[in-house]
Amino acid sequence: MILVVLGVALIALVVWDLVQKRHSILRNWPILGHFRYLLELIGPELRQYIVTSNNSERPFSRDQRRWIYSTAKGQDTRFGFGTDVDLESTANQVIVRPSAFAPPGIVPIRGAALPVAKVLGGARGRVKAFRQESIVNISGMSWGALSGPAIKSLNRGAQAAGALQCTGEGGLSPYHQSGGELVFQVGTGYFGCRDASGRFDLRRLVELCDANPVRAIEVKLSQGAKPGLGGMLPAAKVTAEIAAIRGVPQGQDCVSPAYHSEFSDEDGLLDFVELIAEATGLPVGIKSAVGDEGFWHRLAALMADGSRGVDFIVIDGGEGGTGAAPLAFSDNVSLPLTLALSAVVRIFGEHGIHESVVFVGSGRLGLPERGLEAFAMGADAINVGREAMLAVGCIQAQRCHTGHCPTGVATQSKWLMRGIDTNSKSDRVERYVVGIREEILQLARAAGARHPAEVGPHAVDLLDGHESSRSIGAIFGLTPDWTTPSDEDLQKFFAEWPPVPAVR
Repeated sequence: MILVVLGVALIALVVWDLVQKRHSILRNWPILGHFRYLLELIGPELRQYIVTSNNSERPFSRDQRRWIYSTAKGQDTRFGFGTDVDLESTANQVIVRPSAFAPPGIVPIRGAALPVAKVLGGARGRVKAFRQESIVNISGMSWGALSGPAIKSLNRGAQAAGALQCTGEGGLSPYHQSGGELVFQVGTGYFGCRDASGRFDLRRLVELCDANPVRAIEVKLSQGAKPGLGGMLPAAKVTAEIAAIRGVPQGQDCVSPAYHSEFSDEDGLLDFVELIAEATGLPVGIKSAVGDEGFWHRLAALMADGSRGVDFIVIDGGEGGTGAAPLAFSDNVSLPLTLALSAVVRIFGEHGIHESVVFVGSGRLGLPERGLEAFAMGADAINVGREAMLAVGCIQAQRCHTGHCPTGVATQSKWLMRGIDTNSKSDRVERYVVGIREEILQLARAAGARHPAEVGPHAVDLLDGHESSRSIGAIFGLTPDWTTPSDEDLQKFFAEWPPVPAVR
């Protein structure tokens, strides 16, 4: 009799796990998934006897994942009993220097939009220049790498939070057409805007932008995960749907070349950018990892006369990357975000054109203190990728490249992706984006600034691990003149920025 009752209870639990919509793990792994949540619940007690630190895991520690999950779920994000970081001996810990007095101006409303201080495309007079509603936006993650439900959840969450979603280089899919505004990424394969021979097709790009809520175009030079390395989607994964969206033959290997075929130097790049901007009226920028500083010096020098230029620059740190890459590349190629962003901001500052470009940081910046650190180095906005995946339900299983993501986020398996309920997951994405925005603003106000854009490089320190610290300005050779918008831009921004609740 006991076995019968136990069997019925287990069957009922399986049915409940399969039909509930809050937890992807339980939908995909009935019964077994409960053990993960149990171990997560009693983790702090177990770690008193098992030697693993809350801050030892990578790329995101247990504490960092807990903050993201709690923010996305609308739960308490406070941590009790003080910090468990050894501040005296930990190197590169971000420390915000608090101001003695609160900043002047309006106290922001909880849940309010937090726009970017610079107008995207405004410096170059683009026809469709606009001010981004959110300082935090969704980084480029292609459909094909991520599942359709994951892309749809990100898009709807971005719409609710007033943020932009970058399509990634895999083209604009139906899952991106769920209400959110987009940044269309033009990659080396020109997927979604290529002709039958694989060359860039400007007409197709214009038609795609006219038919969809595309607000800006991002020309991808490289990404932090694998700069200078092409990619390939194996023939077995090139379904009819993927083939149609990317404009490639079905059932054949889909290759992303290492470099662009439309240009091969800085001069050609600027011609390409101006060609697209003239045809679409949209702001056009570039995304790149950073290595050769000579490229950035030459680009800035060509832009200095104002005749041509990019509207925004997305700097991707070497620690970033939602895609899989060879270990030698992910560990050893391209500068980390702090070195990369500071170098580019400094170079454009030296050439006197930093105010005409919107700088966007990308690369493990989806945590409040890391986000503020990027603003202190000159970022005007940040993009989040893996952190947004965590908000959708990713558990950092690090199986993105296998097609067997247990939560259905990075897979094309119909069984696994069914674990994602787009209604609840899009709500989590919205709460995460709004939540990190608010905490970045709170940190900025603690430093005496009205907006993160006002935070200077001397308001944030990095600990050196030897009971002392240095400001970001001193470490990276940055001045407030290079890292903050001009007084004119700030005056105009604050005149236009009554903080109002974000529109759902």
